[in-house]
Amino acid sequence: MTAVERRRVDPIGHLSADDIEQLSIELDRIRQDVIDCRGAIDARYIRRLIGAQRALELGSRVVLLFSRHRPAWILGTLGLALAKILDNMEIGHNVLHGQWDWMRDPKIHSTTWEWDHATPASEWKRTHNETHHRYTNILGKDNDLGYGIMRVDEDQPWQRRHLAQPLWNLVNACIFEYGIAMYDLDLGETLRQKRGVTPELRSRLGKTLRKVRRQAMKDYLVHPALSGPGFRSTLTANLTAGLVRNVWSHSVIMCGHFPEGVETFEHDDLDPDETRGEWYLRQMLGSANISGPSLVHLLSGNLSHQIEHHLFPDLPSNRYRQIAPRVRELFDRFELRYHSAPLPQQVASAWHKVLRLSLPNDWLTRTTWRNAHSRVTELLRTPAVR
Repeated sequence: MTAVERRRVDPIGHLSADDIEQLSIELDRIRQDVIDCRGAIDARYIRRLIGAQRALELGSRVVLLFSRHRPAWILGTLGLALAKILDNMEIGHNVLHGQWDWMRDPKIHSTTWEWDHATPASEWKRTHNETHHRYTNILGKDNDLGYGIMRVDEDQPWQRRHLAQPLWNLVNACIFEYGIAMYDLDLGETLRQKRGVTPELRSRLGKTLRKVRRQAMKDYLVHPALSGPGFRSTLTANLTAGLVRNVWSHSVIMCGHFPEGVETFEHDDLDPDETRGEWYLRQMLGSANISGPSLVHLLSGNLSHQIEHHLFPDLPSNRYRQIAPRVRELFDRFELRYHSAPLPQQVASAWHKVLRLSLPNDWLTRTTWRNAHSRVTELLRTPAVR
């Protein structure tokens, strides 16, 4: 077996303990360099972005008051979709990560920010910041990996229900903000384990339903009602803008964690005394980037730099593009794969993996299109297999 083949089987097997320690030191240095120089330019960036997003949303909603006219519908819907994407991705996601807490601005702070999203900020921070970023891509611990509804690794036993996961993934993309809200409440886990509704869950559920009600009233009742005779067209515009936002954010997140070649980890393999360097390695191997122009980086909330984000989730997102070359140089020097590709390629790769893992291991490679129908019929009739 060649060195390249060994790294394919164990991507970090060639690293010594000293290598991992050195990697940690150099990544810590990159982080500290950003902390030492962040300041007025960064603060101006986020304040201007928030101002622009609010102006775009307000302007789009005004335009949609005349949504009975097709040009106004198209312009207003596009503007509202972009405003929602900016609010969720580059602003909300990153503010709630605490990336801008160093400014000590009570209006732009992780403890006070609320976003245009069905799930309350407090619920999202609990599952995303405290669980996902701590247990990145660890099967059974990080439910952001497949959101508890999909088979995400070859070592997971195949079951017949997994045949439907491409459909579930499509549905999840279309209703993504509500899927996230249910996920943040651990509803899937509660149903699977047949647990009752505890007082604590009932309280959290009530909080989420109140947030959903406020969001739905704003988008699907109050704003359309202000359009008078244009109620129906404004309603469809708001529904379309929400759908665009959901599909886009779902695609970006899929690209960051699910393309072919991104590593997953077994919980039993996790060292309870995991070092900082080992944690860094898990973030590096369990994430993937999207290459592309500045607009892609902005609209993705700079999660196009998912590797850098997972290494340094609390650094200002506008700095990820700046430090990416230094991070990539470390990958090359330590002979690790820096997983990066254009958006269409990463989306296709992620969906290919969803389809591949909906079937038993290696099924596609053993099956021709000529006998695919009969093989699917056979799978549906047989018990779950590995």
